[in-house]
Formats: sequence, structure tokens, C-alpha cells
Amino acid sequence: MTAALAHARSVAATVTDPELPMLTLADLGVLRDVALEDERVVATITPTYSGCPAMASMRDDLVRVLRRSGFADVEVKVSLDPAWSSDWISARGRAALAEAGISPPGPAPRRDGPVPLTLLPVRRALTCPRCGSSEVDLTSEFGATSCKALYSCRSCREPFEHVKEI
Repeated sequence: MTAALAHARSVAATVTDPELPMLTLADLGVLRDVALEDERVVATITPTYSGCPAMASMRDDLVRVLRRSGFADVEVKVSLDPAWSSDWISARGRAALAEAGISPPGPAPRRDGPVPLTLLPVRRALTCPRCGSSEVDLTSEFGATSCKALYSCRSCREPFEHVKEI
């Protein structure tokens, strides 16, 4: 690996997620690759879900940070295959979520073939990121972003968000 490529990768790895700013795109698992093609830096990202509104901000942030670090020619590609999984969130990222009071996802469901449609709330085994209690109630399947659900803790009575398993 060249010094320029190593530098581009380390710079790209510092870009934070616009919706979960305690996470870098690398910790979130969205930053898939950084490569050098001649003099161009090519960063590849994968959205957490199709239609994620934060993708434009992620792209713009990557371009801005890489250009500020001396890379004049920057391209950001979007890769949809394989689809992002919450299993791609790093251990450091999961710890950062919990430290910020957001419940990190458990293991993503494994499916072969079509995904069944269910209209019932998803049952998750999770604990309150504030007090550790498993006595929690689902408040809403949708939080501030589509990838989070809202819960409340019966023990400490605090509300919290949970990153959904995808």
C-alpha cells in the first residue's frame, strides 16, 4: 500500500455519520473501500438502507475532508451489493452508541429468500443503555431516523433509542 493510499484511508475513516455523529462511517460499516485510481481517490460507501437520506451528506463530507487533506480529485461510489448489515458496525462503534445512550443492535436476522412482511412490532432482546435493565418497552418502531426504534426503561424510566437489526 502506498503512503498516499494509507493517508486517504485514514482521512476517510475520520468522517462521521450525519445522523449518528458518535460513529465514523468506518465504525458504522458504511465506508466499504478507499482506493487510488491514478491520481483519483475513490471511496465506496453502502447505505444502511435503500433511500437513506444521509447518503448525500456522507458523500459531501467525504469529498470535503479528502480535498482538505490534499486530494484534489475525489469520487464517491455507492455500492448496494452486498446490502449493508447492522453486523458491520464495529465493536468500537457499538461501544460509542451505548456510551451515547443508544442501544446498539443485536445480531442481524439471517434469511434465505424473500423477507416476510410482518405488521407486528419486532421483539428484541435488549437492555437499557443507561441502567442495563432488560425491563424495557417499545414506544415506537420508528425513531428520529428509520434505522432506530424508540424504547423506554421500566427501571430507570428513561427513554432511549435502539439501532435496529438489519
